[in-house]
Amino acid sequence: MPDLAALVAGEDIGAWLVQQRWFASRTRDVAEVTLPEVLTLSERPPLALGLVSVRFHSGTHELYQVIVGLEGGRVAYDALASGPHAAVLARLLEEDAVVEGEHGQVAFTTTEGAPPIPQAPSVRPMGAEQSNTSVVLDESVVLKVFRRLEPGENPELETLRFLTAHGYENVAALRGWAELRSQMLDATLAIAQDFVPDGRDGWELALDELGADPDRFLARLRELGEAIGTMHAVLGSDPTDPDFAPEEPGTEALSLLQATIDEDIERLFIELPDDNEVLAPIVGRGEEIRDRLQLMSHVGTGGKLIRHHGDLHLGQTLRTANRWIVLDFEGEPARPITERRRRRSPLRDVAGMLRSFAYVASASEQQRGNPVPEDWEQRARQTFLTGYRETVEPTLLPPGERATESLLGIFELEKAVYELRYELDHRPEWVGIPVAGIERLLAEPLQ
Repeated sequence: MPDLAALVAGEDIGAWLVQQRWFASRTRDVAEVTLPEVLTLSERPPLALGLVSVRFHSGTHELYQVIVGLEGGRVAYDALASGPHAAVLARLLEEDAVVEGEHGQVAFTTTEGAPPIPQAPSVRPMGAEQSNTSVVLDESVVLKVFRRLEPGENPELETLRFLTAHGYENVAALRGWAELRSQMLDATLAIAQDFVPDGRDGWELALDELGADPDRFLARLRELGEAIGTMHAVLGSDPTDPDFAPEEPGTEALSLLQATIDEDIERLFIELPDDNEVLAPIVGRGEEIRDRLQLMSHVGTGGKLIRHHGDLHLGQTLRTANRWIVLDFEGEPARPITERRRRRSPLRDVAGMLRSFAYVASASEQQRGNPVPEDWEQRARQTFLTGYRETVEPTLLPPGERATESLLGIFELEKAVYELRYELDHRPEWVGIPVAGIERLLAEPLQ
């Protein structure tokens, strides 16, 4: 039997690693790539978990996991899509196995009461992903492997476990997970959850239906609002759970939020080019935006802080024949886990979804050549918010419509400023979308 760990250690894995889509620092200069741990998961077939440490010239470092195997006598850096190798992971999960290594262990756990994990599964990649890798096992289970490892439990595992245990029906239920417990760090390696065979991506569904009948998709948004309102109500429902108990915000939380957005606005507007006509509606209005932010903050207080989705938009949803499914509770991968686990107002999620309506309306015209009615975005917002207010726990929101609208406006402003910076750097042809969002917020009367 070949020594897989020795074979992997002798390979130049760094050259392969930096070319992967999920490698988070492709623009940075790598100083050194090492393999501090290669942990054997199976000898027949040979399969191992490689922990790859990447050190940069700045002195910082990142840690990644690679599932490696042997195929045709050669080292396969990414064995996830191999049936025999995926079957090993399925078996380890189903057995609640603990695999010991030189410097730590990998512990596999199944959710109590969950259906069995298929033991001889067909395997297919889930599709292109930016920061993680998912495969579908036997068309019934999705195995999602987190590539970049950070200390602590991944927010997606925490949140899915909580929502599954509390009976929330608009998620793909958690089936199991794998964790690393080592001298280097404790971290979540992977999760397994139900595969939703009839689920359609919410973003693609919106584009298809906006081209055929904009009102058809509009009618679905009330149910989406109800699903998100119920999700927030569940996330804020257990005062006995130290990781999920709601918190009172305090004035310092809003002050910190305001200061952070204010700084982002100031820095962005200093750098705005003055020769881009798309930016004309907001150029030179940085101080006006900051003044409005301050006025909005005076009334945008109250409600509760809870664990939330953290990166909510139409692309994080699926639509089945009879319900919406919410996906990807990891939060924004570029942010540290400690920040992604922080409790926030549920309205931050709502703002993300509302901004998504603006994006899909523009994408319908730019990508598909299907302009939507001028009032579609406003009607989409109202329909979603109607459903949301019907199901969310009222005490999670600021008291009174005025305070709620003000705090929601602050989060929309935060999101639009982030979008504007992103589009200027990566998609100049989309700059008009966040510009229109900022212009709309400036035009709304302060209550």
